[in-house]
Amino acid sequence: MPAVAAAKDPVSPPGAKETATVIDARACELRPVTTDLRAHLGEGKVTVCDAEHLHGLAAGLKAGEVTILGDAGDYLGVLNDGATIRVTGNVGNYLADNMTLGTVIVEGNAGRGAAPYCYGGTVVVRGNAGDFTAVMNKGAIVIIGGNVGNEVATYMLAGDLVIIGDAGENLGNYLIRGNIYIAGDWESLGHNTKLEALTEADVAKLRAYFDQYGITAAPATFRKIVRLSEKPFYKAAEKVAAHGVPR
Repeated sequence: MPAVAAAKDPVSPPGAKETATVIDARACELRPVTTDLRAHLGEGKVTVCDAEHLHGLAAGLKAGEVTILGDAGDYLGVLNDGATIRVTGNVGNYLADNMTLGTVIVEGNAGRGAAPYCYGGTVVVRGNAGDFTAVMNKGAIVIIGGNVGNEVATYMLAGDLVIIGDAGENLGNYLIRGNIYIAGDWESLGHNTKLEALTEADVAKLRAYFDQYGITAAPATFRKIVRLSEKPFYKAAEKVAAHGVPR
């Protein structure tokens, strides 16, 4: 069984008296750790340590504050529905999959498919994130402090993706709706994308994001990528309309 103890919250500012329940997940399986986590969330903050081997930790939480000390495994915070989850290290693949509400903050890097299929909430990765980040984003705010891989924001439907660093190939491929803001460069843009000038509202929105999450960046230097057409899957039809039927 996991070792459970009350201790000073390890992520509170110096001098703070707030305590958190600490769960030592070393050599434990997911089910008992999850049971203890849910049992103690109603009492206050919960910290989980030595949990990098657990996949699906902190799934489906509706409230509370959870801190993962060190690294975390795949599917962290899947189906999050209102909790605040912080990771002091790196996370594996499919971070916050299908999240609807809440906040997930990762101090390190995220693997493949971070923040996929999210309906809402906010995901902040202060480091890099892999391929297929924010794929089919349906309304979440996703902020990546470093670089991202290929096919990022593919089939994006709504929400904001903010990239402080660079992106790989096919950024925003088959973009349907939503906004991509990027400070760095990209290897290539995907189908159905175009650049659009930043507005004062865009700059104000980005500045609010950066202030809220302690990110150092200049909002006015970002470029904005939006959809080219309301019909992203009509590529062949558009070509026929423009050039006639090929012979």
